[in-house]
Amino acid sequence: MKKYDPEAFTDVTFPAPLVPGDRIVILSPAGIIQPRLVEGAVRALENQGYYVEVSDHALGKSGTYSGTAQERLNDLEKALLDPRVKAILCSRGGYGAVHLLQALDHLPLRDHPKWIIGFSDISALHALMTRHGIASIHGNMAKALAEGNPDNSLLYSILRGERPVYQFQPSEWDRPGVASGKLVGGNLAVIAELIGTPFDVIQPGTILFIEDLEEPIYKIERIMYQLRLSGAMEKLGGLIVGQFTEYKPNANYSTVEDMIYDMTAGYDFPIAMNVPIGHVDHNIPVINSARVTLKVSPAALGNSLIFWK
Repeated sequence: MKKYDPEAFTDVTFPAPLVPGDRIVILSPAGIIQPRLVEGAVRALENQGYYVEVSDHALGKSGTYSGTAQERLNDLEKALLDPRVKAILCSRGGYGAVHLLQALDHLPLRDHPKWIIGFSDISALHALMTRHGIASIHGNMAKALAEGNPDNSLLYSILRGERPVYQFQPSEWDRPGVASGKLVGGNLAVIAELIGTPFDVIQPGTILFIEDLEEPIYKIERIMYQLRLSGAMEKLGGLIVGQFTEYKPNANYSTVEDMIYDMTAGYDFPIAMNVPIGHVDHNIPVINSARVTLKVSPAALGNSLIFWK
């Protein structure tokens, strides 16, 4: 089994479990969202017993963003510093969360830790929380909540304080093994762009999970080279490859999985591929900065991801 460093978890804070009546803020740190999806997410969260507030600029528009960088920053800063707020649901991804990292980095985020929920471009905010030692949730956003996605129940259970144990099907590209460590990751392009910055999440023993959308295979390969050449790949304790969607095969590779299989040859950490994380209907919520055990087994036995309490 790959060893994990216990010191890596001494400063990780888990926001308090939510109870009925707790306040959740919906905001848009990046792209524009359709109002009907936010309205549907409000109803879904209210049905769980929460008090839901929509931020001032969540439904705004400034170019391709929901607001100017300052407006989006104001919404996030207000929610992050409000002790009444227990969770922040990002309405959607897109692009734009990276604009806010430097300013948010100066906030006393550990004074009133709260769950940040979202995926895709929201991976930049997960990296921020990882830097400050606060767990966060890579999971469904407004659209899935509004449309009643079955995985919403898994998200709600994490908010209540439960820790999931996931079983998923093996794939032909897996590398068997067992590893324990800190789980971090998200959108591959976002994570790779943060390497070498204060928001670099890849540390020795990291269990990294990755996903992406609409990236040609050659661009994903280029990002994988960034992981190799920067030394990030050598640090990994394990790798979880989620869903890479809406891409086209090229003359070199018919699938992203084939390419990643080749790019990770020569490393000995366990790899689970085709895991249901990403821009797909079945998008299991995972906890960034949580201590996990990844078990990748021979085909007949299946794989598992266990979150420790």
